[in-house]
Amino acid sequence: MDRSHPRRGSRRASGDRGRSSTPQGGARRPNPRAGRGKRPSRTGGTRRAAPQFDPTLFINENPAPEVAAPAYEATHRFDTFGLDDRLTASLLERGYEVPSPIQDQVIPTILAGSDVVGLAETGTGKTAAFLLPLLHATLAEHRHQTLVLAPTRELAIQIERELRTLAGSLRFSSCVLVGGVNINPQIRALKKPQQFIIGTPGRVLDLIRRGNLKLSRVRAVVLDEADRMLDMGFIHDMRAILKETPAERRTLLFSATMPHEAQRLVNDFLRDPVTVSVRKRETTDSIEQSIVTYGPHDKFTTLTRLLADPAFTRVIIFGSMKHSVERLSKELSRDGIRAGSIHGNKNHNQRQSALDAFKSGKLQVLVATDVAARGIHVNDVSHVINYDLPNTREDYVHRIGRTGRGSKRGKAITFVPKHDLSQEAGGDTRPRPQRPARAHRSAGRPQGRGRSARPRRGGRGRVNS
Repeated sequence: MDRSHPRRGSRRASGDRGRSSTPQGGARRPNPRAGRGKRPSRTGGTRRAAPQFDPTLFINENPAPEVAAPAYEATHRFDTFGLDDRLTASLLERGYEVPSPIQDQVIPTILAGSDVVGLAETGTGKTAAFLLPLLHATLAEHRHQTLVLAPTRELAIQIERELRTLAGSLRFSSCVLVGGVNINPQIRALKKPQQFIIGTPGRVLDLIRRGNLKLSRVRAVVLDEADRMLDMGFIHDMRAILKETPAERRTLLFSATMPHEAQRLVNDFLRDPVTVSVRKRETTDSIEQSIVTYGPHDKFTTLTRLLADPAFTRVIIFGSMKHSVERLSKELSRDGIRAGSIHGNKNHNQRQSALDAFKSGKLQVLVATDVAARGIHVNDVSHVINYDLPNTREDYVHRIGRTGRGSKRGKAITFVPKHDLSQEAGGDTRPRPQRPARAHRSAGRPQGRGRSARPRRGGRGRVNS
């Protein structure tokens, strides 16, 4: 059956316990005038268009008290899914007993042979939710081949690592195809049969066009974090890759939101998908959100004063541009702060080295761009600092979601120029009390006339941030 034609009907999995991703009021409409004007700083102000939302909407200095959430009552256990006995034994040896909500609903759906649309955020266990049934299929049929597409090299590498962790001592073949590293080892790896091919759309399509990668044996395709791949301009690459795979494949799409382009992918390439929606608790429940104002010449000083507080043990700072992120990291290091950076101008080894140092505690601070931080999974991040304002509400939520993960509490601080806050408040620079916004990921586009945060889609849609 040709999957390039729209499919009708998407049924929702029974027992769906997820909440709707539709915004439910709370915050007032974003103000397109918020944050206009050049933001001077010691590290150089950015010339990008102003962010398209009012950051004061996210003030939440009194988050919900920490209470035990009602326990999710799983309908399965890992030893009742019907997974291969060897895989089940490997999971039980590692202490896996009760699945997360997304695993509880998605694993049996994939095992039943259905296409899946999984609406879930990072940190919900979605990676294991699709890897386990695909590992089961690979153990049952040696020639089974899976293609996994991810938005960034870090996430692709993370998926392959989790695959090996879940499999334990079980033998299988896999390769990671990502940009920013030498392509020749990847070409050599593809000369051998690979049961799992995990990569970013740009590099995968490059290898297809070179004739090094054939997808005629692919039995399952996973589009992980599809909304972010679309944000990064990979839509044409994704479509071109899917057209290279057999029509009878299974397709599994996972996304935190369902923008229009993602829904078109579902209509064009998935067959009667089962939709499973599992949402984590609201961001405002676990993260204290506040703003810090700064004057024309004290932005950097304000930051260093914050970082001198012993409570700032492990901090991710977000900047808007690659060059400003690198400059800020160097200035922090000169001031005696253990800081590193990750952005698109660094090669894979440099980025991985900085990330490893941050995870191990050698670095107190990791300065990052939005795209480079995608796929980072670091526990116990005490603070997220928006040194440069994000361009969209969705970017804001992606950023602050790096703290307050699992059952932990976190803090997010957003830097706002006093001039912008004064304009918004009619001359009063004090933050106005607001009901905390429910900071869920919105599929909406930025409002106002500022330049879009979406990168150009020319060429192969590669983004080097």
